[in-house]
Amino acid sequence: MKKESTKCTHRTCEHCSKLSNPPNYTEDEYDYLAKVVLSGDSGVGKSNLLSRFTRNEFSLESKSTIGVEFATRSVHIDGKTLKAQIWDTAGQDRYRAITNAYYRKAVGVIFVYDITKRQTFDNVGKWMKEAKDFTDDDVVLMLVGNKTDLRHLRAVSSSEARMFAEKNRMSFIETSALDSTHVDMAFQSILKEIYTTVSQRDLKEDTGGFSLPRDMDVCDIKDTESEKLKRKCCVIM
Repeated sequence: MKKESTKCTHRTCEHCSKLSNPPNYTEDEYDYLAKVVLSGDSGVGKSNLLSRFTRNEFSLESKSTIGVEFATRSVHIDGKTLKAQIWDTAGQDRYRAITNAYYRKAVGVIFVYDITKRQTFDNVGKWMKEAKDFTDDDVVLMLVGNKTDLRHLRAVSSSEARMFAEKNRMSFIETSALDSTHVDMAFQSILKEIYTTVSQRDLKEDTGGFSLPRDMDVCDIKDTESEKLKRKCCVIM
């Protein structure tokens, strides 16, 4: 059966029309590359959040992720182009052994739960522990309660989730990948925080820019010609 998808045109979509940074799904050149990992139970909507943000698509028949998938999208911050590399990890325990390595060099982690399923919220602590075991201390964290289109079935209140996020020093937002509510806002918010955090850490007074990792010179995350850059850039990892 052919998968169904829904798309907004960005001309009539109320949420997209309010974005400070217009969507850019195809830009190849960029100044910085930031790796962000989506974490959480299976079925909470991580894959659809990824596809909604990077391709403006939603699949009604989305299958569970096996291993790890990733997609990219560029955003503009302070006159610079930041390419977000979003990694969607499997939420099923039997795949954890092959996904833990993908936290390496991540500068942001988004913990996703389903607002209609209490257990997915209760399990966020488990995903947080895993992330902290494999990321640096200054990694930027965000808590996302997905599926607000099903708010009539809500099992986790916004206030409880917000308190949990504040206690664990995370930002918090609720989204709906189905109707795109706050999806762009969530990703752009964490990317701006990442940019600010890393720039404050790595900004050099003598150069006025980011320092490159010792083992990184040119950004090239794919072997395809369209992804190869003609200029050097920084990698925020």
